Amino acid sequence: MQRSFRQVDVFADVPYNGNPVAVVLDGDGLATEEMQRFANWTNLSETTFVLPPTTAEADYRVRIFTPVLELPFAGHPTLGTCHAWRSSGGQPHRDTVIVQECTAGLINVRTSDDRLAFAAPPLIRSGPVDEAFVERIASALHIERSDILAAEWADNGPGWVAVMLESAAAVLDLRPEPIDFDLGVVGPHPAGSPHAIEVRAFFPKDGVTVEDPVTGSLNASLAQWLLGTGQLSSPYIASQGAALGRAGRVHITRDDDGTIWIGGGTVTCVSGTVDL
Repeated sequence: MQRSFRQVDVFADVPYNGNPVAVVLDGDGLATEEMQRFANWTNLSETTFVLPPTTAEADYRVRIFTPVLELPFAGHPTLGTCHAWRSSGGQPHRDTVIVQECTAGLINVRTSDDRLAFAAPPLIRSGPVDEAFVERIASALHIERSDILAAEWADNGPGWVAVMLESAAAVLDLRPEPIDFDLGVVGPHPAGSPHAIEVRAFFPKDGVTVEDPVTGSLNASLAQWLLGTGQLSSPYIASQGAALGRAGRVHITRDDDGTIWIGGGTVTCVSGTVDL
């Protein structure tokens, strides 16, 4: 069956600078095994399938797959899916807020200027990291334990643990060895830079360490950590992907009620149909 398909670059205003997501706009009738097989074939960090919502509050439902498993939530697939849904004629119940249903629940996505932004989901694990684990992280990054200025669990689903280094340059210099956990690393840019922090995201795959180009879920949990502890103030821009030749830009804002929004540009790079 021919199904409408998009490949969207996320957290970039110019094509091929961000993180791509594959979006099947009509996933109705597909078995989980078929979705997983296609996600494995695309070999992108995530592939999504749009489905009719099961609740009246939602505008659409999405299932999110990596090449090997289904995720309850992920950031850049949320923005990319919303972009694809809107560009294919999707009409939200409200003018400026789109409600996405996923396994993690209902996620609000709002439109502003030329960007989409999702509300950061609650953390399911936060707080300090055991010292032995911090030392293990330092060893995996080939740095001294003293180079890690702070460490925090920042898990909103994928399992992120995050560490702060002295500078953006220190973050970009990293060459990690294979790890068996999901790791976010952040360091501040110099004063006067348009970007507050440099972010890198590492996770294990087939016995090696893989780096994600630009990561919405990690930036969401980092924002909750760094804004919550006063290490950063809102609004700010995080840069990510430079080590991979990308130029991802993640825009962070916080409302008066404390809601944190994770936003960025979205650009359709591939449009057509897929036989599924």
